[in-house]
Order: sequence, then structure tokens, then C-alpha cells
Amino acid sequence: MSGLEAVHEVGTAVTVRADGVELFRYVYVPDHPTVESPRPYLHPLRTRGGRLVSLYRPHDHVWHKGITWSLPVVADENFWGGPTYVRGEGYVWLPNNGEQRHVGEARVARADGAVTIAHDLEWITQAGERWFTEQRRLTAAIVGDDAWALTFETELRNVRGSAIAIGSPTTRGRDNAGYGGLFWRGPRSFTNGTLVAPGVRGGDELRGQRHEWMAFVGRHDGDDASSVLLMLDDAGNLQHPPQWFARSEDFAALNPAQFFSEEHEVADGGVLRLRYGVGIADGGIDDAPNLADRVRARVRSGA
Repeated sequence: MSGLEAVHEVGTAVTVRADGVELFRYVYVPDHPTVESPRPYLHPLRTRGGRLVSLYRPHDHVWHKGITWSLPVVADENFWGGPTYVRGEGYVWLPNNGEQRHVGEARVARADGAVTIAHDLEWITQAGERWFTEQRRLTAAIVGDDAWALTFETELRNVRGSAIAIGSPTTRGRDNAGYGGLFWRGPRSFTNGTLVAPGVRGGDELRGQRHEWMAFVGRHDGDDASSVLLMLDDAGNLQHPPQWFARSEDFAALNPAQFFSEEHEVADGGVLRLRYGVGIADGGIDDAPNLADRVRARVRSGA
């Protein structure tokens, strides 16, 4: 297996390739309006065979961008984008769309065939208050001729000066809508694809279930091939195994949701650490468990 190559557009983005295929582009200084809660994102995302497995700014939810780390309920602030769910009122447009702002220099390193991207961020409310500082690290590696994996690590430190509660629309009263965290939006052709988790497979009825990992298997227009995108929750994470926010019927989405059903308070000066694995492969439903094993091995190695 060959290693990865990285091209750093200093001050903007990092593109990672393998054997001539652009596997992903990580944009750490985006150019988005305030109402979309500007934040870093991964798009495009492709399999080793070059098939696209992400969607950027879909017309139904323009704040969805490939894979992002985003939170819709941070006290009364919104670091997700779009309207805010308000108990008894539904979704309301409020002046509370915060920003994840890159600071300093992004560090890009290559070792043992893997590529690591590390950088620091500040979470700034729309009113201009700094609530969190963040240290983030992404490590990409090839895990087979048919697959690659990404380890996503984040450390959020509360610098607001008082405790911050993180929740979801469900903790604010919307049933079975506990999204928030590491969130993936898939291509249009993946709509009505198959969700796979340990011992189960299905559709939207899997939303809210607890599993160590969950995968989405979708099909591509053009060649009718299928691909797998899998997310795995680290055993040390809050609420492990997490509830999952997953969608198939209306559009393809996957999200290990640590704050699905209950809020978590980060004390003043406190730190929230989370780690996830993401696997992307050319393949189908039966390939998901093996991909999970390979992604788990990468996450446990700390790579």
C-alpha cells in the first residue's frame, strides 16, 4: 500500500491524495456567511476508487458541508448554522450563529505513510464573545487497497468564565432530533441507502440507537457502484456507546451524538475531549464490519 501525499494551501486548506486520487480537502479557513456558523469542513471526500461520498451546501440545509464538527445547542448559542430550535416555538432565526475561528498556523506532518493536520481554534459567539479554545488533530492513513481512515480528535476548553451546557434540539423538546457533534452529509444518490451497525441494518428506525459504530452504504449514479462511510466512537468518549443521529429516507446523514438526549455541562476552565474514527471504502453492506475493525485499530493506536 502506498502512503499519502499532502498539499498545504497555507492559510486556507490541506488536500490529501493517494495514487493520484484526491481523498479529501480540509478547509480550515472557510468563506461562509455568519448564518451558516463558519467552521472548518472536509469536502470533497472520496473513496480510494475516486467516488465522491460527501455533499457541500445542499439547498435544503446550506450549513451542511461534508463532514464538520458542529454543535447546535451550546447554552443559547448555535455553532451549527441555520435557525435554532426553541421549545414551544420550533425553529427560529436568531442572532446567535457562532463561528469556529482558526488561529495561528496549521501544522501538517507526514510520517509512516500517514498525514496529520493539527491546528488551534477559538469558538466565538455572534456577539463576539470567546467561549471555547480548541486543539484539533486529524490523521489520515491508508487501511487497505479499498479503504482509508481518518482519526478526528478534539479538545475543547471552556474560557467563557462560567459553565457551558451542550445539548441538542431533543434536549430542548424536539423528539428524536439529537444531532450535534461530528456530522456527515452524503451525496443525493445515497438517499434511501442502508444504515449498518453491529448486528443490525436498516433505515431511519435506527436513529437514537446506541452502538460503537455505524455505517452508511450508498450507491453512485453513473456506474451503480456502492461505497461505505463509517463512523466509530472511541471507548473513552462521553456517553460511549453514543446514540446515533442518522438519516436515510430524506437524505444521507450520520452523526455519533454525545448530547442526543441529555445535556453535558463543561465547567469554567473545564476540558471536553473526544475522538472518532471515520472509514471510507469502496464496497457494500457486508464490508462494513471489517472496515470497522480496521478503523478501530487506527483509533486505538492513537493514529
